[in-house]
Amino acid sequence: MSEALNDLMKLKYPEKERKTFTHTPLPDSTVKEVYTETINKKRFYVTPDGHKYPSITTVLSGRAKEGINAWRERVGEAVANIIMRTAAKRGTAVHELCEDYLNNKELGNQEVLPLAMFTLLKPELDNINNIVAQEVGLYSDRWGIAGRVDCIAEYDGKLTVIDFKTSTKEKKEEWIENYFIQCTAYCEMFEERYGRAIDQIAVLIVCEDGGVQTFVKDKKDYIDLLQPAIDEFWAEYDMESAQPVLGESAEVSERLVPRR
Repeated sequence: MSEALNDLMKLKYPEKERKTFTHTPLPDSTVKEVYTETINKKRFYVTPDGHKYPSITTVLSGRAKEGINAWRERVGEAVANIIMRTAAKRGTAVHELCEDYLNNKELGNQEVLPLAMFTLLKPELDNINNIVAQEVGLYSDRWGIAGRVDCIAEYDGKLTVIDFKTSTKEKKEEWIENYFIQCTAYCEMFEERYGRAIDQIAVLIVCEDGGVQTFVKDKKDYIDLLQPAIDEFWAEYDMESAQPVLGESAEVSERLVPRR
């Protein structure tokens, strides 16, 4: 961070006001890493057992496809691509700031906009404590999905899957059902991997226009939407076109078969 921005942060949040977060991490021996692989232009995660499960964000992207396609047609492909790249860069920068802050580190070097958005989000971050996991890869053999969770910690004293989002402007709740399904999937993956149930999800959205939105939900309200979303993904996924990309044996390709 530049010296001027560091000074700004110290004025707004003196060290005595900066929260020190407690961590209760998962034992290293229990964490099984996954890695990503692009198959037929879709993101999959490869598990330690060699199964290839679609990313939960990839699974859910089809549910918003019509709206996104209409928007891209309205603004034009070139403009849409610029907006998407800018949003992705902004989101990555804010996520990095959140991760550094929750890890009790000095904030990294970022541009003014991500830093300003992080500053807006900071009061919500201060409701987090007893952090169990950050940016941990998860997967479920039961559901046949995988992903990387932003944060699992206590939020207002209750173990919660927490997801950080950035946006240009505030979103209506009915627009972001996918966010809640995504977090519900992380709850399911985490319980399957580590035997700890999580019922609460929290989506924290910080907006360029200065708004901050906090949505705290119960997993049970979205669990029934998870399987239909997975079924919809596989119904649209062309298995045959994936195999030439894989260039692998039939045995490995079998691991792409949707699990029920």
